[in-house]
Amino acid sequence: MTTNFSTVDDYIESFPPDVQALLRELRAVIRAEAPGAAESISYGMPTYKIAGKPLVYFAAFKKHIGFYATPTGHAAFAADLAPYKQGRGSVQFPLGKPLPFDLVRRIVAFRVAERA
Repeated sequence: MTTNFSTVDDYIESFPPDVQALLRELRAVIRAEAPGAAESISYGMPTYKIAGKPLVYFAAFKKHIGFYATPTGHAAFAADLAPYKQGRGSVQFPLGKPLPFDLVRRIVAFRVAERA
């Protein structure tokens, strides 16, 4: 799989249809909560920034969708994210289980408020 995507659409379209649907919905949630955020590809994944500073990132993998709301988004929602596998500044939402879009919405809103 290529990692040199020029747009988020290119990134999403590189995955199977079922994963594409999840990524499109995740993207829509982020864009609804952060309408002023600039969308780009950074570190090979969809990235959203406000005033040039990272807001959130996401990436699809074989068995999960990674969501990155660093540095503070994960700490602020630690209890809500506890059921999911986590790494430093990341959380993994397993494919095959419903994605917690409402939780993502709340995290993005939190990050937008931080940037305001």
